[in-house]
Amino acid sequence: MDPAASRIAAALTHGLVPAVPVPHRADVADAAAQDRYAAWMAGQSVAGVAVWAHTGRGLHLPPDTAARVLESWRRALPAPRVLVAGAGARPRRSRSGRARVTPPADPVGLTAFVITATLEMAAEAKQLGADALLAFPPVLLRDLEDRDGRIVEVHAALAQVGLPVIAFYLYEQAGGISYSERVLDRILALPHVLGIKVATLDSVVTFQAVARRIPPGKLLITGEDRFLGYSLMMGARSALIGLGAARVALSADLLAAFAREEWPRFHALSAAVDRFAAATFRDPMDGYIRRMLHVLARDGVIPAEAAYDPWGPEVPASQLAEVDAALASP
Repeated sequence: MDPAASRIAAALTHGLVPAVPVPHRADVADAAAQDRYAAWMAGQSVAGVAVWAHTGRGLHLPPDTAARVLESWRRALPAPRVLVAGAGARPRRSRSGRARVTPPADPVGLTAFVITATLEMAAEAKQLGADALLAFPPVLLRDLEDRDGRIVEVHAALAQVGLPVIAFYLYEQAGGISYSERVLDRILALPHVLGIKVATLDSVVTFQAVARRIPPGKLLITGEDRFLGYSLMMGARSALIGLGAARVALSADLLAAFAREEWPRFHALSAAVDRFAAATFRDPMDGYIRRMLHVLARDGVIPAEAAYDPWGPEVPASQLAEVDAALASP
């Protein structure tokens, strides 16, 4: 592993990295609420934050909004807090900006399209102050017969940007790819890749299988909101989770208790995290972002009017009431 990747991996070990949403009022990002949220997070026990990830709708944000969001977090969380930015093939537009560019159909052209778009997003993140990248699974390549080599090619190309990379194993229903063992091994062998975030939602068996393939020196980062405590027991040494976007202390305390081997406290906190996760990570699953924003508004971190997710499903008021009930339970 190269020195920069080793440094970031050390900074993240036993630390919480909330995947943060972007406060919106209807379809417009609320800049004041964003700055208020970032200032609040600066007072929490976090190793850093992840912007432009799925929770932050990184592949959907307009470029000017995306830039403002990353700059807001960089101002609020200077070094040594680690700013991780998502990088992937977000939709590209024509020079006029009015129409999307259709990706090429042939495998070579499609791969080049994905690499170019991913590098553009990664370079923007670096310019704006990101310390590391979270590589979105290149889902446009998912149906290619020779996808394994092309997936590795995308990750290898990110070395050009000069920032450490966190690979991302995401379950397919959420827009990810089931990486083969060969793909995992080849990606994790890349010197600029510091480790991998694993988010399987409810597949403990898949998490176990991936965890067994983490080579020495690389960091297993859990993205398992629904079994956070168990994922630490299975080898994760950091957490990059949407759950941490609102209930920060609860998640951070769980990681700290595990690191200090305070087992009674760890078990109690793990049960509390599981109760909260059961109320917030449920069908419609992509509604978790709206639920996190609801918690932030409930706690007075952002205005209630800014707790909107333009790209998420409708979340019934009854479910938000259940979130409130979970927060009120001991």
